[in-house]
Amino acid sequence: MADHIKIRKADGTWVVRSGGAVLGESNNALELSEGDMAPVIYFPRADIAMAFLDASDHTTHCPHKGDASYFHLVNKSATLNNAVWSYEDPLEAVSAIKGHLAFHPGDMITVEQL
Repeated sequence: MADHIKIRKADGTWVVRSGGAVLGESNNALELSEGDMAPVIYFPRADIAMAFLDASDHTTHCPHKGDASYFHLVNKSATLNNAVWSYEDPLEAVSAIKGHLAFHPGDMITVEQL
């Protein structure tokens, strides 16, 4: 793993909400810290209500993690384009995040520890 990336089990229970709905809650979330950036919580896919997500054609590439696939988040009041991402086939050094989803927190999405 790149020296500037650390992955650990996130302590406690984590929840993600959007548009008044709980999209997921997990005791098995991972926290990925990368350099000076804010840590990102990755939720196991099995703990997320996938009915709120529509696959996007958008992709990005990280030299340390691999290719990211994106999803639009559809809630009762809005569609948030490319608001969720996943590394479907991450590089071996960060393979722990395979099968996990991360969310862009903001005005319409909250990710918090309970």
